[in-house]
Amino acid sequence: MSNTAQSLASKRIESLLDSNSFVEIGGYVTARSTDFNMQQNETPSDGVITGYGIIDGNLVYVYSQDASVLGGTIGEMHAKKIAGLYDLAMKMGAPVIGLIDCAGLRLQEATDALNAFGEIYMKQVLASGVIPQITAIFGNCGGGLALVPGLTDFTFMEDKKAKLFVNSPNALDGNNVSKCDTASAKFQSEETGLVDVTGSEEEVLDQIRQLICMIPANNEDDMSYEECEDDLNRVCKDLENAIGDTSILLSTISDDNVFFESKKNYAKEMVTGFIRLNGVTVGAVANRTELCDEEGNVAEKFDAVLTTKGAKKAAKFVKFCDAFNIPVLSVTNVTGFKANMHSERSIASAVSELTYAFANATVPKVNLITGSAFGSAYVAMNSKAIGADLTFAWSDAQIGMMDAKLAAKIMYEGAEVSVINEKAAEYAALQSSAMAAAKRGYVDTIIEAEDTRKYIIGAFEMLFTKREDRPNKKHGTV
Repeated sequence: MSNTAQSLASKRIESLLDSNSFVEIGGYVTARSTDFNMQQNETPSDGVITGYGIIDGNLVYVYSQDASVLGGTIGEMHAKKIAGLYDLAMKMGAPVIGLIDCAGLRLQEATDALNAFGEIYMKQVLASGVIPQITAIFGNCGGGLALVPGLTDFTFMEDKKAKLFVNSPNALDGNNVSKCDTASAKFQSEETGLVDVTGSEEEVLDQIRQLICMIPANNEDDMSYEECEDDLNRVCKDLENAIGDTSILLSTISDDNVFFESKKNYAKEMVTGFIRLNGVTVGAVANRTELCDEEGNVAEKFDAVLTTKGAKKAAKFVKFCDAFNIPVLSVTNVTGFKANMHSERSIASAVSELTYAFANATVPKVNLITGSAFGSAYVAMNSKAIGADLTFAWSDAQIGMMDAKLAAKIMYEGAEVSVINEKAAEYAALQSSAMAAAKRGYVDTIIEAEDTRKYIIGAFEMLFTKREDRPNKKHGTV
């Protein structure tokens, strides 16, 4: 049990972990600095509680900043405790969860604090791809501390009091909080995409528990599965109705409809998250053209195109899955790239990053084509050409260079409407249908929508022991 008196920081740990499972490390550590009368200040645990505990049987390491101790500021010993926690977590192969509530660097300790803070960055970099890193923000997370969630895999944020910023909103030219609160959970989740999940403190802690139970403990852990009691051959009736909102599609095919969506409020035209198939965690990336509300009504509509934000969101997620040996399922329904002046500034580099992420990943990869799959946007969405191990297509899917009618208009420019329609139908049959792609080997199996779950489960079971050698290199550069 903790040696630290009950504080908000310790209560957060207790709410996050299984009852009575937390063991504190370094509870008697205090600040060493005596400059600027620091010796007159009590700094219990130097403002951060560190230790380990259990979440539903899973070992995790946790640090929680205590804002009641010098505002939770980061001093030399404060940072060294967090760095030491990372060392232990990497030795044991268990996730690190940081609960942030901090007023920044401790000015009284100057370069000692600054150097120790840099050591946290170093530990995060070394841990990246080795153990999952999760950050939850409950108070202030500003300045250099904002890099901490940027270096972690998943970031959660309390939606009322928490603030995340590099520069305060009022410090930005021409801006103030009343005009645009760039430090708010809303801005950081919808505009920057840094935050995966927002909600009340209770909701945030509950979501972290759910995530921990779905992802591996480290990059060599193959225990990210549980006993499946759902019917492996369950027919998903009316699944074709979810072609627009693929978050519903993924939830429907998942064991017991379990779906953890990441970056839900960012780039909504691209869905990323974790599902379970026969008890195994699978990372899912899906194009989305509709967003439905809780009553099932269409609340938002999106074009079936790749966007800069959507591509970057998906690329980061695929890289995480590959690092931790999580199989990847892509659900493709895309006709091209977003076309406007703003998008043109960055769309090429963003889609290149997505293409690289899919092609570079060596985990089992399955692609499901549900609607349109046109042009190089389709190629970038985990097509067979860039490494998908198996590709399925619904029977009415369209796969090819572009829409058949548009292709006919280009090839037969100036022809009569009847000729255009005739050639469009011919082009659709010969070049744009799922059957045409299957005959050329670009689609492995054409399936009915309602049979999706059993085919996808079967594919990942077959691919479970996949091994793939790649050219020897230090790392790629995309």
